[in-house]
Amino acid sequence: MNIVVPIKIVPDLVEELAIDASGAALDNSWLRLIINEFDDHAMEQAILLKEQAGGQVTVIALSAEGVDDILFTAAAKGIDRLIKLETEEAAALNNHALARALAEVIADLKPDLILTGVQAHNDLDGSVGPLLAELLGMPYVGYIAGVKVSGDGALARKEYPGGLVAELLVQLPAVLGIQAAEKPPRYVAVSKVRQAMQTAKIDARPCPTLDPAGGLAPLRLYQPEPAERATMLEGDVEAVSAKIVELLKNAGVM
Repeated sequence: MNIVVPIKIVPDLVEELAIDASGAALDNSWLRLIINEFDDHAMEQAILLKEQAGGQVTVIALSAEGVDDILFTAAAKGIDRLIKLETEEAAALNNHALARALAEVIADLKPDLILTGVQAHNDLDGSVGPLLAELLGMPYVGYIAGVKVSGDGALARKEYPGGLVAELLVQLPAVLGIQAAEKPPRYVAVSKVRQAMQTAKIDARPCPTLDPAGGLAPLRLYQPEPAERATMLEGDVEAVSAKIVELLKNAGVM
């Protein structure tokens, strides 16, 4: 089983985000980047499949600050092959450009299964998974919470609103958008990561041509703007109640 997991490096929302001078992008000089949470689950699901049925797992990421540490951590968890696509435009990429670059590299790897996070908190113009599936001519199923591989098919466990669960048999090769792995992403000690730094190798290669056509271009970013919309009511219970009734009548609710 040849499994490929493309991962996105996204801003850490725990940190305060600042907008640059253009007003249309984040200030990258102080931006802390981490692996997308759903991509971390996709990577864990790939490792579980490898442990169950054997095979090789390849992780692909675009160059960014701290991406080497993320890739070596992936190796410490059990990833077999690490690929880094070197580009200076990663921070400004839209998902259309990212998907096209990834598709060109992934096509040469001839995977049986591609697992990617179902979404990321900076997905403004579509998720990478469906875009990849279209470019590679593969079926796509998203919001998956468990995968079993048997022969030339994958049994994907898909969750629906209201607690409904379906099992879908998907013909391989295919792209699956992972919402949650069967187990939480595993923790690895710093010592194992350091060991991986000595033994694992990152295959750094030039990023294919980036074509952003079809994606959205942000025109303006801004912090939420406060507005004075609250009305403070004072007085005894009867006075406040009468005022509330008056306000509701004026709003056409009563």
